[in-house]
Amino acid sequence: MIGLYWLLSYLIGNILTAYFVGKIYGVNLQEERSKNLGARNAGSVIGKGAFLWTFLGDSLKGVLVVGLGYMLHLDEWVIIGGAAWVIIGHLFPIWLKLNGGKGVASFIGVGLALSPSLFLWMIIGTVLLSAFTRSLTLGMVGGFIFYIGAIIQTGKIESYGLLIVAIVCMLIKHMSNIQESLKRGT
Repeated sequence: MIGLYWLLSYLIGNILTAYFVGKIYGVNLQEERSKNLGARNAGSVIGKGAFLWTFLGDSLKGVLVVGLGYMLHLDEWVIIGGAAWVIIGHLFPIWLKLNGGKGVASFIGVGLALSPSLFLWMIIGTVLLSAFTRSLTLGMVGGFIFYIGAIIQTGKIESYGLLIVAIVCMLIKHMSNIQESLKRGT
């Protein structure tokens, strides 16, 4: 059951909303601006509506996977693993040669569905570092540090291990944005 749930989670993660939003607008987002299949690129290329639809679609798939896990009465660590796999599926979709989005919207959906109180630390870290650096990208790094710190504080590092791996993969996908923000000094 665990393997099937995790496989389904990965496949749900493979549904990249930006790909379909781009098709509706007649735009291949893999060829535009950052070439990323995420809400930020959809919004930059197509507009605010495309950003909103992409963000909602990608975050809701995270909520769906977590909700399905709870509905099936799976153990917490299994659900958290499913949450990680939906993000990994978004980052590395098999049908797009492992070239997906950067996972932020999927992570937001997962984080809120798993534990809003734990996710609050992501928000606090993001806001604090964004205010200090004036960069949302660098703020997000601070948010992830606070989030992982909160996981450690709760003593659930083993349960959240696979999700932490997914977060590291997200940070690697954001490395060019992080480097650009550091160069600008913002």
